[in-house]
Amino acid sequence: MAAADLRAELSCSICLSIYTDPVSLPCGHNFCRDCIGKTWDTQEDTFLENPSCPECRERFKRRPEPATDWQLRGMVEWFCQTETELGETGTFCTYCLLSPVPAAKSCLLCEASLCDTHLRGHCQSAEHVLTEPTASFMGRKCSVHNEPLKYHCCEDSACICASCCLAGEHRGHRVELLSEASEKKKEKLRKVLEKLSPEREETERGAQRLQERRREVAEAAAGETERVTALFRGIREELEALEKRLLSDISRQKEELSLPLTELIQQLEIKKDELSRKISHIEELCNMADPLTVLQEQWESHGAAFCGAEGADTEGREREGIKVPAVGDLDVGRISETLLTGLAGIVTGVEGLCFPGQEATELVLDINTAGNDVSVSGDGKSASYSHTDQRRPQTPERFQYFQALSSRSFPSGRHYWEVEVSESGDWRVGAAYPSIEREGDQFYIGENNKSWCLWRWCNNSYSVIHKRKVTRLPHIPSCRRIRISLDYEAGRLSFYELSEPIRRLHTFTASFTEPLHAAFWVWGDGAWVRIIS
Repeated sequence: MAAADLRAELSCSICLSIYTDPVSLPCGHNFCRDCIGKTWDTQEDTFLENPSCPECRERFKRRPEPATDWQLRGMVEWFCQTETELGETGTFCTYCLLSPVPAAKSCLLCEASLCDTHLRGHCQSAEHVLTEPTASFMGRKCSVHNEPLKYHCCEDSACICASCCLAGEHRGHRVELLSEASEKKKEKLRKVLEKLSPEREETERGAQRLQERRREVAEAAAGETERVTALFRGIREELEALEKRLLSDISRQKEELSLPLTELIQQLEIKKDELSRKISHIEELCNMADPLTVLQEQWESHGAAFCGAEGADTEGREREGIKVPAVGDLDVGRISETLLTGLAGIVTGVEGLCFPGQEATELVLDINTAGNDVSVSGDGKSASYSHTDQRRPQTPERFQYFQALSSRSFPSGRHYWEVEVSESGDWRVGAAYPSIEREGDQFYIGENNKSWCLWRWCNNSYSVIHKRKVTRLPHIPSCRRIRISLDYEAGRLSFYELSEPIRRLHTFTASFTEPLHAAFWVWGDGAWVRIIS
């Protein structure tokens, strides 16, 4: 109760916690400096220059400057320190009733805990066994003889008192002082500790390795999530583009087929209106009562019309009806082919981006194939257009102009390589058979049946070429990084723009009959291609 009462005396009535930087007001009441300051700040909204004491409500003519109460501050610091010490030991002096004081020792005989002051006046006889401060005395006394536990029975591994040794059930057993038995056990524990410490370190290292592996898995999962998200975003975009293309094709076919039918319908509507007018007039004549009028109208005004009507009736009997002109049907086959080709291209693109574990193929240019207007970098990775003749020796492998092949060929398997391309000039990237012509009018890649390529030409236009068939791309790549993916057995050569998301530009399908080399073509100022895989 003393500690609780003291805590109440040292608590601020505003925040209800122990004073922090306690100050005193002219009326004698104490508060935390921050608490009274915030309270007065609130009061000034209403009372302006007449703040009051929150405790006694005494109002001051002007806002006073609270003075630090040094005596109260010292008591707060002592109390907080004492509480900390008591929190560490958990045991108070039994005889300090007015304020809590930490115990220095506990007497097993008196079953009391003593602070340093009361310990000096305590009996020093051997019967009064002093131990570290404790609140539990029953665990330190013999349950049979109610005497302090002083010995350790080695045979029964039990802590016993003096009476247990002399007349109890442990009589005649080998015993040791508690201090001796404790030291022996500590020695054994130290040896165990020597074995456990390295094991703990190894366990910790193992845990660190597992944590690192978990981070790697998390990073890989995040990267894969991003890749799959981008992939599906690209698939959705391609599906939407395919849908628009198909719907546009269907709409165009509908317009083409509907146009002649619309014209015929308009003609028939005109004829129907004319016939309706004739029928109305004849009905009107049939309803006339004057025979002279009827007869005169027939022969003078509408004889030809009647003849026409009679003739039309005769002609109508001779035919079964108006024949619908031959108009073609929707080209469903073409629509289905476009759909299947588009879907196959999307699937091909997905397959090209999802080869598990596949890495980019290392490539370098074969300088023996490079034309003399192609400058090749020292590492064999770059090809650029050169106005200066490179003066390389003429060999059967060398192209006449503008292009070069890779030194490595691909006779089978799945491979891909990536290139960075220039923003100016003309360039082509793709693949070619080694038997491609080296000179003439059809040796450029794409201009024959032995090569396939993506071509960037003037005005930033893009096309794909094979056997001189040029297909212009509807999408202009915004990224200067291109991936060429080869699935030899499946007969697919695909081009991708490595943008965000990755976009498939085109896929060639063929039955490859020779090994393929990566092929490069550059022409014009500033034209260059660099292998980056």
